[in-house]
Parts: sequence; structure tokens; C-alpha cells
Amino acid sequence: MRARLHDSIWGVVAWIAGIIFVFPVIWMVLTSFKQENVAATNPPSWFFAPTLAQYTQVFDRNITPFLLNSLMASIFSTILVVLLATPAAYALSLRPVAKWSDALFFFISTKMMPVVAAFLPVYLLVKHLGMLDNIWTMVILYTSMNLPLAVWMMRSFLLEVPREVLEAGEVDGAGLLTSIRKIVLPIVSPGLAATALICFIFAWNEFFLAVNLTATNSGTSPIFLVGFISSEGAFLARLCAAATIVSLPVLIAGWVAQNKLVRGLSMGAVK
Repeated sequence: MRARLHDSIWGVVAWIAGIIFVFPVIWMVLTSFKQENVAATNPPSWFFAPTLAQYTQVFDRNITPFLLNSLMASIFSTILVVLLATPAAYALSLRPVAKWSDALFFFISTKMMPVVAAFLPVYLLVKHLGMLDNIWTMVILYTSMNLPLAVWMMRSFLLEVPREVLEAGEVDGAGLLTSIRKIVLPIVSPGLAATALICFIFAWNEFFLAVNLTATNSGTSPIFLVGFISSEGAFLARLCAAATIVSLPVLIAGWVAQNKLVRGLSMGAVK
């Protein structure tokens, strides 16, 4: 009885914590179905007549190019990050190179400087190359932004691969590429999925570089959201509708990969 009571209490605590964390998202979705005058009331209105007018106005402002730009930048940068981080992490874990600890510190040291501190030389270089307002510029920058984190994450996952399995593969004649493709990747696929999803989310949500390096041709979803904040104030209901649409790709990706995500995030923590 005591054990059941203990489990029940922790279950209630978990539900309360989950509701607290998800409540802002629920409130955002509810506000998106309100009229602007109802969304601006204080105290907030809990009962209202739902409407799709805000979503209609969001699509009338042509949100599609911004979503496509975000998808392109996030997907391509995530693919590049995975392709570059996996062999790098392999060389720093299962086949450690000389001074691998220095290499790891170098990777993580690139995250210690604030983006704004390095922005001026990046801006001048991009301008000199004629790549302002270019989606491929964002792909390259998002790749460099997420690569250090991906290397560290993938290294922690690769350390969980039993070396005996690799040795058995070598005895059977498996080369380096065959070992990575047929032995290592199937074992660390949950960690790979977790790394890819986190990099996708970081690229999808990035705002500072996008707002300063893009304009009309390659503006991303966060740039579109800023358009609802003007000198007249924030159009709260319309902003929530746009934010709900922008959040859907990340929510769908997380829902599809939830099993591998949970396994991946726990791989490096449990021995």
C-alpha cells in the first residue's frame, strides 16, 4: 500500500508538471481561435465563440514561402550536421585520434562566444560573397551552429557501442564503412534520431541570424511572426494563429520520432 501510494503521489506530481509546461501551448492554440478584441481582454476570456478568421488572415499574408524556407534550411542543415558529426564522433570515441580531448574542447569552445560577438565578420563575409538573403547561407550557418553540439551528442551515443561487436565484424572482414553502416548506425539510430531532431528544432527556431541576413527571398518562419508586432501593438490572436502553424512541423517531427527520441536521450546516461 505504501509503495502504491508513493507511486500515485509521484504520478500526480508528474501530471501537474506536465500540465504546467504544456499550458502555454494550449493557451496559444485557444487564443488563435479568438477574435482580436476577445484575445485582448483582461482578465482573459475563457468562454468565446471560436473562429477561423485569424488562420484565414495568416494564409492571406502568404505564410507558405516562409515555411518552405524554414523547412529547406532546417532539413538540409540537419542532414549536413548528421553526415559530418557521425564520422567525427566515431573518430573521437570508437577510434580515438591523437589529442582527441583537445579536439572535443575545440568543438565545444565554438559555442562559448555569443553569436552577436561574431556577427560582424560573418555579415561582412556574406555580403562580400553576395550571399545576403540567400537560403543556402542559412543552411551553412545553421550547420556550423549545430555541428559542435551534434558531435558531442553523437560521441556519447557511440561510446555505448560494444567494442566486441566491432571486433567481431572486423574478424568477418567488415571494413570501416561497412562497420559504420551495418553495425554502428543500427545500434545508435535512437541517438541519431534524437540528435537530428534537436538540430532541426534549433535551426527551425533560430531568429538572430535570419533577421539580420535575410529579407524578402529567404525569410524564415520566425521572421514572419515578427510581422504581427507593429507600432499599433501586437495582434495577439493572429500572432497565436501564426505561431500555432509554425509550431506544427516541430510537433509532428517530435511525435513521429518520440520513441527513438526517448531512447536516444537516455542512451548516454544509463550504463
